[in-house]
Amino acid sequence: QHILRILNTNIDGKRNVVYGLTSVKGVGRRFSNLVCKKAEIPLTKRAGEMTNDDIERAVAIIQNPRQFRIPAWFLNRQRDRTTNKSSQTYAQNVAGKLREDLERLKKIRAHRGIRHYWGVRVRGQHTKTTGRRGKTVGPAGK
Repeated sequence: QHILRILNTNIDGKRNVVYGLTSVKGVGRRFSNLVCKKAEIPLTKRAGEMTNDDIERAVAIIQNPRQFRIPAWFLNRQRDRTTNKSSQTYAQNVAGKLREDLERLKKIRAHRGIRHYWGVRVRGQHTKTTGRRGKTVGPAGK
């Protein structure tokens, strides 16, 4: 197959399985590698060569990795604030979770939340002289 559809994401069938799975949001190279090993998919295989069985196993592992003995420290959402459980966030859930986190930071008026609201650098970078290209400041040029 030239294009696979896994977790609402199109995956190029010509790419290696490990790198193909990384096109799903929330699945990085290391997690993808681990998923392939747990699903017993050969790492040399191309994504288009995967059988439906392989795809189902990989999706099952991505959806609930704790059941397949993937440790909590490997997951991308550890001890979620609302549920206090560790989970792997993937596909369309990633953007929603990020939005929720930013809304929470803004609501409690945390420094990070305020910086996000203003649209300036959040992680302590210098802003006096760098990062001027994105914003339009001052009078328009001639």
